[in-house]
This record gives sequence, structure tokens and C-alpha cells, in this order.
Amino acid sequence: MTDIGLFGPGTVAWRLHRHPAMLVGGLRALMIQALHPLAMAGVANHSNYRNDVWGRFNRSADYVTVTVFGDTSQAEAAGRKVRAVHRHIHGIDAVTGRPYAADDPDLLVWVHACLVDSFIAAYRRYVAPLSRADADRYLAEMVRQAELAETPAERVPASELELQRYLAGMDRELLVTEAAREGLRILQHPPDPPPHWPVAIRAAIAIMPEPYRALYGVGVNPLVAAAIRPLVWAGSRVLPYLSTPPPVLVAARERSRAANRTSTPTG
Repeated sequence: MTDIGLFGPGTVAWRLHRHPAMLVGGLRALMIQALHPLAMAGVANHSNYRNDVWGRFNRSADYVTVTVFGDTSQAEAAGRKVRAVHRHIHGIDAVTGRPYAADDPDLLVWVHACLVDSFIAAYRRYVAPLSRADADRYLAEMVRQAELAETPAERVPASELELQRYLAGMDRELLVTEAAREGLRILQHPPDPPPHWPVAIRAAIAIMPEPYRALYGVGVNPLVAAAIRPLVWAGSRVLPYLSTPPPVLVAARERSRAANRTSTPTG
């Protein structure tokens, strides 16, 4: 039997994550995740993102791609690697005076919730409509990804209503630290950005909830936001012809074709 991984061609996860517009969702997630001071302290104090912007961004993007499209062994290996890194990330946040640890279930749920919420938001704004039922399916599917990082499954929002309630309940935890502001500046003005980056970062800010934008002190011009939408839509359709797809995605498509050939009766 062909191993199609944690998900597969019939899942909402595959439908969403095959679109280049998910880059915008990833950027949105990074900005919102940084609003939790303990999550941001772990990044600021234990990573080299200031001097290795693209390395960190690509590692994060690769993790999502591998866990969604990789086979089971690839996804599990990615999870083991993340867990090993998390074990060494802990300390005391200088801003709040509170202890933090990357493998704290509270922070794991926060990071995952920001990620899946951002992917849904990016898909709906820049790709196509997504029903509440399909959003619920996606969130339920992605619990499997959360578990790879040892996020307790019973605490992961598995429906859109659960996700909305969770995020609303986290508002009291959020704070814009100087590290978060620095992270936003780096995302807005990274070294040697690709041509599409200014559009991507503006598109991500445009779909951030207003309370989060207010914390950062950034606004969105409605005319600019309206102009960005067709640019992202068009760019996401042109980009696949201008770039080489990740090997894990190519392999996933081949596994899917092999599974279809196996399941199709002959004779």
C-alpha cells in the first residue's frame, strides 16, 4: 500500500497548502505568534533569525510542507527534529519576568492556532471561498500536525468555533514587546528580498485582525488592500510556472498517482 502521509489528496489540508498564496498565511502567522511575549522571547533569545532571516523562514515553511505533503516517516522525522530543538529553548522573559519553554503546551497550542487560522484567512481572501464545514475539516485534520510537536491533541482547536473562542480568550496574554517590533521590521525589510516580498508582506498585514494591527501600530489603506488582492491572486497562479516545486510536493503527487493506479480495477 502506498504511504500518502498524514493527509492525502482528498484532504482539505492538501487543497489549501498546494497554493503559493499560503506564503501570505505563513507571514501573518509569524506576526501574530510574536504578540505572545513568551513565544517571542523564545525566538528572540534562542534563534539566529536576525542574521539568518531566510534560513529561519525557509525552515518554518519547509516544516509545514513536509508535514503536510511528506510521507509518514518524513513527517514524523520533522516532528522529532522540532521536539529536539524545543527541549533546549527555555528561560525567563525579561519583559514579563515569567518563565518560558518552547515545549510548554500553552505556547504550542498558541503557535499552532495562529498558523492554521492564518492559512484559512489567506485562502479565503486570496484563493477561493472556504465553507465553515471545510474549515472545520481542515482544523480537525491539522490536529495530526500539531501532535508531531507534542501539542496535546485534546487542547488543539478542531473546529472554527473552537478556534475563534480560543483566540478571543488569548487577547489578555498579548503584548507588543520590542523584540516583536523588531521581528516585524525584519519581516517588512529583510535582506535581499525577492521581488514579490513587498506585496506578500502587505497582503499578510491586510488580513491581520484589526486588534492585532492596533497592537503593532500599523494600519491598512483600504485602496492598497483592494489593489493587493488581485496581485496575490495572479501571482499565486504565475509563480508555479516560474519556480521549481519542492521535491516533497513532487513526490507527494507521484504517491497520489501511484495510489490511484493501485486502487483502479484493471481488466
